Amino acid sequence: MRTYVGRQQAVSAEEFVELALGTPVELWLGVEGETDEERVARLDAARDILADPEYRSLPDDVARIAAEVIEAHAPELFNVVPLPRPAKRRRPSRKGAAA
Repeated sequence: MRTYVGRQQAVSAEEFVELALGTPVELWLGVEGETDEERVARLDAARDILADPEYRSLPDDVARIAAEVIEAHAPELFNVVPLPRPAKRRRPSRKGAAA
């Protein structure tokens, strides 16, 4: 099955997210081993992007995409298994009994 975002085909999950967001994922998540200077520059660039009117809805878009992925893959993500309910125990009645 092929996945398209707009007119571009996404060949991996990472590419799908990048196409859906319009920015590289690394810009928001960072990369392993980045220096403090690289992190500051990356976060400054991210702030500049969020200030652009074209990307003002980006945080909402990210939340929507995450919710859709969770909904689509919930059983695999959470390994949800319904547990049987234990039978209810009846407590002996104490009505009418004198001690």
